[in-house]
Amino acid sequence: MDFGVTSADDSFRAEVRGWLDAHAARATDRRSWERTLGAAGWIGLGWPQDGYGNRRGSLAQQVAWAEEYARSGAPPRSGHIGENLLAPTLLAHGTAEQKARFLPPIAAGTELWCQGYSEPGAGSDLAGVRTRAEAADDGRSYRITGQKIWTSLAHEADWCFVLARTDPQSTRHHGLTFLLVPMDQPGRIEVRPIRQLTGTSEFNEVFFDGAHARVEHVVGAVGDGWRVAMSLLGFERGVSTLAQQIGFAQELRRVVDTAVRTGAADDPVVRERLVRLWAELRVMRWNALRTLGGSGGPGAPSVAKLLWAGWHQRLGEMAVRVGGAAASVGPVDWSPTAPYELDEAQHLFLFSRADTIYGGSDQIQRTIIAERVLGLPRQPKG
Repeated sequence: MDFGVTSADDSFRAEVRGWLDAHAARATDRRSWERTLGAAGWIGLGWPQDGYGNRRGSLAQQVAWAEEYARSGAPPRSGHIGENLLAPTLLAHGTAEQKARFLPPIAAGTELWCQGYSEPGAGSDLAGVRTRAEAADDGRSYRITGQKIWTSLAHEADWCFVLARTDPQSTRHHGLTFLLVPMDQPGRIEVRPIRQLTGTSEFNEVFFDGAHARVEHVVGAVGDGWRVAMSLLGFERGVSTLAQQIGFAQELRRVVDTAVRTGAADDPVVRERLVRLWAELRVMRWNALRTLGGSGGPGAPSVAKLLWAGWHQRLGEMAVRVGGAAASVGPVDWSPTAPYELDEAQHLFLFSRADTIYGGSDQIQRTIIAERVLGLPRQPKG
């Protein structure tokens, strides 16, 4: 876990902290904030290549940026899907023309992306994708028909990378293709926000009704979408997990402060569970650093997901418990349409219920570890 932090890296961290202190508090909306980040060169530090308007950072510098960003209280990122998922995938599998077209706007923060993977019948079991992409008669485009769900930030995105079935006779992971689809297609693409328990709508349903994607925007070969899609998922849990853990530490501190204020910390059982939460968070950090250092092994992403998802749920439960009776009182009107306000503990508790489902459910992560790491017999697909 020796990242070889140098004096230059320390200077970089100080530069990051100073810039964020000067700019984060002035951020208004999330889209303009992405452009601010891009203009300052902060997007694309982790890309294996530069020259697209980004600058490259060492692993230690990427860690510094992620940690300082989380500490700064800067707005949540709208461009992370393009920067951290699509861009590395294009660098690995895209054509020179695709890289030249799509990477500079991502680095500049001017084009935002969403991910079209999950469907109502193909969530954790992604190989069950049914969305179809049919070649148009002119031979220059595909027509996409189907539905995606739980599509983060689709209501803000300019583009969507879509996993679709181009061979109607194919099954499972065969016959799938990875396409880049513009979202500005009125009448052909409809985005419907999904209202969550928290009252917010970060996720969406996306309906494609003959939406067009150009043939030159197929990433990899036609029918080779599964390989490209799996490659993209390999980029999903990297340096950003350390920033996530900074956020977790801030949430844990607020829960501890509440426990002391309400007297819940006087209960030895509560104290023991708070200490356990703190210790488990430290283990998560060490595991993340070990993985970034190249010692994680093939099951590392699944192990990391299992660790943080269950931990965050337990933290949410503890947040409500130490808050006492007031933390358990919900809004007066729980109707499907009326807005309501939650305090931090209530929001943490409700939102974290989904942690063990989205991004690959716990059951799927355990199956991956069992089959791909431990070599146990594969689960029958039916």
